[in-house]
Amino acid sequence: MAGSRDGPRPVRLTRITGLFAPYRRRLAAMLALVAVGSLVGIAPPFILREILDVALPQGRVSLLTGLSATLMALMTAGAALGVLQAYLSVTLGQRVMDDLRRAVYTHLQRMSLSFFTATRTGEVQSRISNDIGAMQSTVTGTAATLVANVTASLAALLAMTSLDWRLTAGSLGMLPFFLWISRRVGAERREMVERRQNLLALMSSLIEETLSVSGFLLGRTMGRTETLVQEFAGRSREIADLSVESAMAGRWRQSAVAITMAAMPISLYWMAGIFGDHGRPTVSVGTLVAFTTLQQGLFGPLLVLMQTGVAIQSSLALFQRVFEYLDLEVEVAEPREPIPLVHRRGRVRFEQVDFSYAGADPTLRGVDFDLPAGGKLAVVGATGSGKTTLGYLIPRVYDVTAGRITIDGVDVRHLSFDTLAATVGMVLQDTHLFHTTVADNLRFAKSGATEDELVAAAKAAQIHDLIESLPDGYATVVGERGYRFSGGEKQRIAIARAVLRDPAILILDEATSALDTRTERAVQHALDALSEGRTTITIAHRLSTIRNADRIIVLQDGRIVESGTHTELLDNCGAYAMLSRASREDRGEKPFTS
Repeated sequence: MAGSRDGPRPVRLTRITGLFAPYRRRLAAMLALVAVGSLVGIAPPFILREILDVALPQGRVSLLTGLSATLMALMTAGAALGVLQAYLSVTLGQRVMDDLRRAVYTHLQRMSLSFFTATRTGEVQSRISNDIGAMQSTVTGTAATLVANVTASLAALLAMTSLDWRLTAGSLGMLPFFLWISRRVGAERREMVERRQNLLALMSSLIEETLSVSGFLLGRTMGRTETLVQEFAGRSREIADLSVESAMAGRWRQSAVAITMAAMPISLYWMAGIFGDHGRPTVSVGTLVAFTTLQQGLFGPLLVLMQTGVAIQSSLALFQRVFEYLDLEVEVAEPREPIPLVHRRGRVRFEQVDFSYAGADPTLRGVDFDLPAGGKLAVVGATGSGKTTLGYLIPRVYDVTAGRITIDGVDVRHLSFDTLAATVGMVLQDTHLFHTTVADNLRFAKSGATEDELVAAAKAAQIHDLIESLPDGYATVVGERGYRFSGGEKQRIAIARAVLRDPAILILDEATSALDTRTERAVQHALDALSEGRTTITIAHRLSTIRNADRIIVLQDGRIVESGTHTELLDNCGAYAMLSRASREDRGEKPFTS
């Protein structure tokens, strides 16, 4: 699984609070409302004391009416402030969540291909959906909860002290016990949350791999359906058991806290008697009721703060998993000051290029060639010789380890990604189509393409007639990964996309190797039309497709061992001649002759 090379970094709360920095004003307004609402909530106990100690005993109806009306007004104001504060809190939290999701997705789009070859797609999906989704309650409500309950606790503490400092001191005796409970439960929950999210990531990977079209077909045809069901059930059961364990973590300790809080009024009455004069309390009934109410106003928020602390500690595991992706090093970075390509002619030059995958032996060694604009170059070699890697280096899917690659004299590392995408087009052996319409798949290459441009591109790729014969024509949904179409048909849709892109340089990577002979001919005709007038690099497995290349280079263990035309290389009786002979024998054809 991907991660920072030095392992996960501990998450600092300052980094989490930094997520709210772009919304300082909104946050300040929300927190101000929360503080005002908390202060409003402190007033009712004092009004209640006046009602019990003055208005009722003295029969002052007008005072009772005024105090009651004030009490109702305060309750109404508190409720209105609560609704407004909740709206601001949820809105702010969702903005932060949106920023975080987009930040992770954008950062992953900047990673090199090696990240995705080493990371399960389900793992990536789980980080973006499960992990960030599980943070939602913490992000949307924590700030408001903290401010509201801290304000309420401090206000209640001051009010209690003003009523009777001795009862206040006695009430605070249980505070260390509450804090100890909170830390213990939070540590347990954090570990469980991390384990749960790892299990969810594994489940997401299992779903993505086995419920895709290809995964379903493989499981069904291999008779592994029951095995997959059992594996999924096992994962699901683990998650359910761990969720129960997490929910129950510290529940007995928290129950002890709840019992203690319920017993506090009883202890308060007892303390009032202890502190009294000859068994007669020195505080009035109204004061005692007000103090009891304020005491609940202190310990209620403290209990919420304790639970919030547990939630924050649990969420640290989620933030750590998300920040781990954000901290991944970008191996192929956009140049800070890109150089524009004024004239895109399409000349490609490799200058003593070396390339190695991380921790592996060199894949390419000292590759050097100069392909003029409009030239046709073929790259051949045995499996593992570095052919595909060579093609990936031109559009900067990877960066060279040594040497440099230039397009029209400019190092590709100095070109913006947009310039590279507009200049270099690729048609791969494994064509990827999105689960949308044919037209949308074509417009992925050129978002503003007109209907006429789509038709012209499809005709050039010899796929227009087939598309027109579909029930909805260009509005036909292709199905997941294009399973509505055959391999050759998908390839021709990919070629049509490349036509729309209109690149100066075209890379064809094994574009026909998986096709039967008849389909290959149709696709090859489309490729020939596409490559006309463009600089073309053909990475070939079937050597019959590259006989007319201007130049052929043969790779062996990452080095160019031969270079020349088809005829010249056959006459040399070297590596190319051997590859040619083996290729034609595999297809049951007679060997080439010069």
